[in-house]
Amino acid sequence: MQLWVGLGNPGAQYALNRHNVGFMVADTIADMHRFGTVQKKFSGWVQEGRVGSQKVLLLKPATYMNESGRAVSEAMRFYKLDMDALTVFHDELDLAPFKVKVKQGGGTAGHNGLRSIDQHLGAEFRRVRLGIGHPGHKDRVTGYVLGNYAKAEMDDLAGLLGAVSAEAEWLAKRDDVRFMNDVALRQQD
Repeated sequence: MQLWVGLGNPGAQYALNRHNVGFMVADTIADMHRFGTVQKKFSGWVQEGRVGSQKVLLLKPATYMNESGRAVSEAMRFYKLDMDALTVFHDELDLAPFKVKVKQGGGTAGHNGLRSIDQHLGAEFRRVRLGIGHPGHKDRVTGYVLGNYAKAEMDDLAGLLGAVSAEAEWLAKRDDVRFMNDVALRQQD
């Protein structure tokens, strides 16, 4: 089994925040791949399903971003999973809007959700970095990440969510390069 975690903040007021793109991806994958019903577990919401031939547990921590590691570590311990089973979908300031990169391990770049997971489990987990771009100055970062996507960005956001979900089977097969290439090709259409 693989554990795929979408990072975000719970609550309707955060639903369209850039910081919640991880939640959006988790929901889109669950819909597209016909995952089971949502259950409340591990301080979050979980859905079980298959992506291709791989069994995947999707988790959206309900702990708010800063405590995401608590929910992730509960699920990892319960299922006795190794770090190579964990994939985290998160917003990335240092990547152009709607670009997608996969990375194994690394730093947190000031991302509180990644920092929390790192504190609970260590840094050696796979990350699917979902570009949101940078507002230009560090003083504007908090308002930017907690701000909603603009109406003009909705088509690109839908394209990102659809492409990541449609190509998720490559992630499940651990073919990160093929996943990134095919997502980029879909976004060009």
